[in-house]
Amino acid sequence: MKTTKRWVSLYVENQVGVLAKISGLFSGKSYNLQSLTVGETEDPTVSRMTIGMLSDDLTFEQIKKQLNRCVEVIKVVDFTDAATLMKEILYIKVNCCSLADKEEIFRIAQVFKLDVVDYRGETLVVECVKNDDENNEVIALFNRTFPNRIEVVRGGNVAIERA
Repeated sequence: MKTTKRWVSLYVENQVGVLAKISGLFSGKSYNLQSLTVGETEDPTVSRMTIGMLSDDLTFEQIKKQLNRCVEVIKVVDFTDAATLMKEILYIKVNCCSLADKEEIFRIAQVFKLDVVDYRGETLVVECVKNDDENNEVIALFNRTFPNRIEVVRGGNVAIERA
């Protein structure tokens, strides 16, 4: 069966252990999460999770059914084919920068609308808030331009349905 990128958003009770229970459900069934973010909503008793995964249609339907059976889950929203606004925060640290490297980083930042958020000595940190594919392209560019000198941290996707 063909696997594709799937997205689901969960409204869950904002309680200790809920994140562990939901992520445990995935690991217990050997489903691999590609992205998981969680944060409190406008209601402090409710958190919202955005989960990205690769799966086939049958497995994804099973996942949604299992999530709907969890007592702590208030609502499951399938974002896979929905019109959404989705972004991921990405930090790239470039080490051992020469003056020419620093100039190149600032040029790249300007062209791709990135922010240089930290600059100390021979190290710069760039912040990028884009979608998955665009962030992958930025990482590939930095890997090509500064091989073996970058450190990457990704924050996971957050999403909301379009108005």
